[in-house]
Amino acid sequence: MTRSNARELAVHLIYAREFTGEEPETVISTRLQKEYYALLSEENQVYSDRPSGSQRSYIDAVVTGVANRADDLNELIGQFSIGWDVSRISRLARAIMQLAIFEILYVDDVPDGVAINEAVRIAKLYDGEDAGSFINGILGSFVRSRENGDNT
Repeated sequence: MTRSNARELAVHLIYAREFTGEEPETVISTRLQKEYYALLSEENQVYSDRPSGSQRSYIDAVVTGVANRADDLNELIGQFSIGWDVSRISRLARAIMQLAIFEILYVDDVPDGVAINEAVRIAKLYDGEDAGSFINGILGSFVRSRENGDNT
């Protein structure tokens, strides 16, 4: 499994938590069980390879991190989604942006551009071209504000 696939899987888990309300550890362990994972591989190619130890560590860290900082991440999304109330943004788009902003702020080995490009890729894959453009605009504004020294 590549980091890109692990990131996509993390978005699925973050998104799933929106519906189940499960603790991050529960959603991860449930959905990464060998039997459950095998069933999902029939529906989505991202589940064709199981995560390696390092990919599992990445998934654990980002899914748990996003869960623990969801309010702060949503506040940042709201700050940069001018004219949009965060509650009106689709759960999938919100999950994608939460992960990207978390990576930008807290995952040292992910460059900002990679976090944005991967978020746009995942959005286009699951939610269409418009979602990709919307997410690119918000994340681009967020990164530019950080580069300009704004305290976000």
